[in-house]
Amino acid sequence: MSLSGKVAWVTGGGSGIGLAGATELARAGCRVVVSGRQAPKLDAAIEAAERLGAPRGAITAAPLDVADAAAVAMVAKTIEAGLGRVDILVNSAGINFPKRYWCETDGPTFEQVVAVNLNGATYCTLAVAKGMRERREGTVINVASFAGWHFEYLTGPAYTASKAALMVLTHSFNIEECVNGLRATALCPGEVATPILKKRPVQPTEAEKARMLQEVDLGRTIRFIAEMPPHVCINELVISPVWNRTYVAGEALQRKAAP
Repeated sequence: MSLSGKVAWVTGGGSGIGLAGATELARAGCRVVVSGRQAPKLDAAIEAAERLGAPRGAITAAPLDVADAAAVAMVAKTIEAGLGRVDILVNSAGINFPKRYWCETDGPTFEQVVAVNLNGATYCTLAVAKGMRERREGTVINVASFAGWHFEYLTGPAYTASKAALMVLTHSFNIEECVNGLRATALCPGEVATPILKKRPVQPTEAEKARMLQEVDLGRTIRFIAEMPPHVCINELVISPVWNRTYVAGEALQRKAAP
């Protein structure tokens, strides 16, 4: 399917997977709106996307905290008023914290992770679903995680639970909205060399990051999903590095007994 003239909204678009996806969608002909909490970071991200081949002016910014339901609804209305619609929604906003394990996390931290990773994706999807339904066409790409598909130690309970729930959210969308011509994909990447790695309790080495998936790999994957013909739904897409630390283990995966 040609993406020329389509409108895409990408949350978490200031860096990492979101920025890579926005860049590829813009290169494919989309008018793209990127959202994130920091306006200066979004401006820098747009400049970076243009250096990587996104047409000048194809990407614009709409600062947003996706955990704020009212703000999400307002931004969605602004996008639809300015660009006419949202054809593609990429829910890429996500957070995690260094103190993530049962022995050190707490309720407020858990709530923050779920508020962004799960609730934020829900709010954004709700904000665009009505318009998609009326047009009987629309694509939602939820950036879940390998950790939501293959449960593991590294990401901690809040992140793992939020990403597993995001996969359920994706399938429930397809169960209900397939009859309306809409589709959603749970994109489940293994480790990707993005800035979120700085939130790890044990940061990977440069050599380890070189073996991971790269941002551009996920940008191409997001574009691939979006370009599928309208009658095709990729319910889940699991992608991982060949050298998968979930399988081969390492210092970051070692469990330590509580003191």
